[in-house]
Amino acid sequence: MRNAGRRALVGYLTAGDPDFERSVVNIREALGAGLDVLELGVPFSDPTADGPVIQQASQRALAAGMSVARALDMVREIRRTSDAPIVMFGYANPFFRYGFDRLCADAARSGADGLLAVDVPYEESVELSRAASSAGLHLIRLIAPTTPPDRRGMILRESSGFVYYVMATGVTGAREALAEDAQSQLADLRGRTSLPIAAGFGVSRPEHVRGLRELVDGVVVGSALVSASADGRLGLLVRELKAALE
Repeated sequence: MRNAGRRALVGYLTAGDPDFERSVVNIREALGAGLDVLELGVPFSDPTADGPVIQQASQRALAAGMSVARALDMVREIRRTSDAPIVMFGYANPFFRYGFDRLCADAARSGADGLLAVDVPYEESVELSRAASSAGLHLIRLIAPTTPPDRRGMILRESSGFVYYVMATGVTGAREALAEDAQSQLADLRGRTSLPIAAGFGVSRPEHVRGLRELVDGVVVGSALVSASADGRLGLLVRELKAALE
């Protein structure tokens, strides 16, 4: 994520939305337009951390037959034409049912670089963390505005790859403005870790990106990209966001 001083645009897209083939086309469009890191969302029937846009994308993907195994197929397909880092983003239930050891081994063989399980708390992440480490995957950890200082320290000691700072409480989705405490919160994190820091939740516009680019190593955009992919303007939005980072 830190490459010659460049900041990374991290983008979330739901695997299999609206179906496997069009999802691959959309992802390749985003990568070709300048997306640096792909968060490939593994759809789940009860995505508690996600707002309406990603919930609906997950339902479309599930209806089209997407599963953990098919998401791994998608990683392999994307890897045929791109060497961009890929983080599989999902929930504990489908990952657990697939099997943590099996998931991490298969994800690494497919070409994934990391894993993010949004609803696995730090205290319950030992099994998944060991499986990821054994497979050579980064387990991306989340820190929120409500995470106390001592807990931040524990999470950061176990983090690798990059740290994902969740700027807003609640679910994913575009917001009008960034959190007022983003600067102080990110400064606190910067003083605690040498890992790259990416910030997300609510980022949807070039002006949001411009407001963050001096504070972080990467900016995460999700719901806005999912909406843009449905509206046929994904490449345009990626280019606009990328230009704002630079």
